[in-house]
Amino acid sequence: MNNIKVNIKNKKASFNFEFIEKFIAGIVLGGTEIKSIRQGKASLVDAYCFFEGDELWVSGMHIAEYSFGSYNNHDPKQDRKLLLNRRELNKLKKKSEEKGFTIVATRLFVNDRGLAKVEIALAKGKREYDKRQDIRKRDTDRELDRLRKG
Repeated sequence: MNNIKVNIKNKKASFNFEFIEKFIAGIVLGGTEIKSIRQGKASLVDAYCFFEGDELWVSGMHIAEYSFGSYNNHDPKQDRKLLLNRRELNKLKKKSEEKGFTIVATRLFVNDRGLAKVEIALAKGKREYDKRQDIRKRDTDRELDRLRKG
């Protein structure tokens, strides 16, 4: 097994949403999908989660087709099932039905055992002034770091 650490983040999510609670979920993948993830060829930019019945699915996660895959390669934009225990699923379903809450995928990684995992977060959308405040804070932090080094 290769020692390349796969850690794909959704940077846009932390800018657009305020995370209330985070969960680590397993993900159901086909053979060519996990190979593509291990090569680091995945994107979470538009990824969000939704419930279909009692099952949690992730949509908008792009996993590039495996370069050595044959005619039975996977569809890059298909919805994928997430694996959580029943208590966590019930909690998420109840919270996500409340107004203003959504579930977003924040990080995709491969754990020590070689399994692909998705970090999902129960999130609330940020308002425009919250985003401006974050930008202002980031700029002042950057300026302070520059002054300390100089």
